[in-house]
Amino acid sequence: MLEKVLIANRGEIALRILRACKELGIKTVAVHSTADRELMHLGLADETVCIGPAPANLSYLNIPAIISAAELTGATAIHPGYGFLAENADFAEQVEKSGFAFIGPKAETIRLMGDKVSAKDAMKLANVPTVPGSDGPLPEDEETALRIGREVGYPVIIKAAGGGGGRGMRVVHKEEDLIEAAKQTRAEAAAWFSNPMVYLEKYLTNPRHVEVQVLSDGQGHAIHLGDRDCSLQRRHQKVLEEAPAPFIDEQARKDVFAACVKACIDIGYRGAGTFEFLYENGRFYFIEMNTRVQVEHPVSEMVTGIDIVKEMLSIAAGNKLSFTQDDVVIHGHSLECRINAEDPKTFVPSPGLVKHFHAPGGNGVRVDSHLYSGYKVPSNYDSLIGKLITWGATRDEAMARMRNALDEIVVDGIKTNIPLHRDLTRDEGFCEGGVNIHYLEHKLAADKH
Repeated sequence: MLEKVLIANRGEIALRILRACKELGIKTVAVHSTADRELMHLGLADETVCIGPAPANLSYLNIPAIISAAELTGATAIHPGYGFLAENADFAEQVEKSGFAFIGPKAETIRLMGDKVSAKDAMKLANVPTVPGSDGPLPEDEETALRIGREVGYPVIIKAAGGGGGRGMRVVHKEEDLIEAAKQTRAEAAAWFSNPMVYLEKYLTNPRHVEVQVLSDGQGHAIHLGDRDCSLQRRHQKVLEEAPAPFIDEQARKDVFAACVKACIDIGYRGAGTFEFLYENGRFYFIEMNTRVQVEHPVSEMVTGIDIVKEMLSIAAGNKLSFTQDDVVIHGHSLECRINAEDPKTFVPSPGLVKHFHAPGGNGVRVDSHLYSGYKVPSNYDSLIGKLITWGATRDEAMARMRNALDEIVVDGIKTNIPLHRDLTRDEGFCEGGVNIHYLEHKLAADKH
């Protein structure tokens, strides 16, 4: 097993990784910015290193500072968590060139899957179902672009090849708007992602967002841990997730699981990963692969009993997968509510002093959070301050436990989106299951009137 791991992240995911390391007897190094001196996991780590001032580009995105901290402390591996540098191929490359193990995929795999066009090509080779589209970059030749649009059929969506996080996308409903939309998206893609390449896909009108969790050791073995439904989103950001996804065609599910496992083996994937799909009318359509641990990984852990972070650490140490597919049994149902420091109606961030924090408890309740009474939430980073996860033998039981947990949790001193989650877990449409990706936006718009 790895000797000493540097955790190149902050907040709840840093604490999550630290706990997994401690269970495995691995020493830990916690890095932090000057704004994060009070983070909970710093007091639990074997060593801590300040890597820069509050702005993320000077600390958590500062590659030389993180590698220097690893050298200074004698770390043998670096775990990037999610966000920040987690899907930065240059970082993964520099970590390994500097003699450390990168707890994640190889740099070339991150590059392959980070470019939406090359990722889609790789998926087609592995028979993973993809959205009909331009089969590569959308040509700048107007006649060819218009012909592709007609063949795919409107509405279509134009996306930046290097995009993500809901940026660099444009829906086009009429042929006469296609060329101008392509020009605007190319300009945005160049500005935001330093890559002007765009591609075109069929725009699915009412899909669900369903993803498949995988683990692969890069040595020819891969398994899936079932699926998750992440359709409750606001501005392309996930709000509430569950596993398994309700009301999925069983044959389509089996086929997509098999294809995802094959794809991992084909591309030599190493570590934890997630295949993200749009699901509509009983069919899956690949949209992207996340080459890191996901925020919502706990729901898959709850229904399988497999610790994804510990498995990542083991794989990075050069071990083969600890489990076979036959060991993976989906048992019960799990929900996760993302708790953010933000106004529940306007969604404006609400940093500040947490005067009192009380975590809920009870059977089947898990809290992944770095909060404690007296902690000051800084204004410099993402507003996620915790995740509330429940498990039940059935979806209804998991939902009942989530309602109880949301009623019990106390975060005083700052605003949070807990009232939104209390509303969602009592919402008739969501409780029935199988809502599409527009459901939450429509609900919020209706609630305003």
